[in-house]
Amino acid sequence: MSNLNKTVDFITEIEKLKSVTRFNRTLDGRFENSAEHSWQGAIAAMVLQDYYPERLNMEKVMSMLLIHDLGEIYAGDTWVFDDEKKLHAHDRELASIEKTMSLLPEVTYVSMKNSWLEFEKEQSPEACLLYTSDAA
Repeated sequence: MSNLNKTVDFITEIEKLKSVTRFNRTLDGRFENSAEHSWQGAIAAMVLQDYYPERLNMEKVMSMLLIHDLGEIYAGDTWVFDDEKKLHAHDRELASIEKTMSLLPEVTYVSMKNSWLEFEKEQSPEACLLYTSDAA
């Protein structure tokens, strides 16, 4: 299979993120989906960057923001107040990330997985801003 075909398969796969219902509600009272959550996080990061104490690579921030919830495709959303489910959330989301991203060409897969791990471990100033905007 060509790299282009793999990439198209991945793009088709991530459509599933739109059907993952989260535990938080929108202003009109319905539950948001994970894709909406990622979009709002990206906008929040854009407007919060001026308040962050150091200069950030915003392309990196946006990439991490768009990748970080892909783990919910198969793992679902973990409610912030579900202490038991939170214990294993990282492992469930990592398995989901690996399943989803394995459709990509190897180089892209490794790069995106490493970006997801950087966010999860808050290993950079960009990842720290992401955590801040992800709460929005």
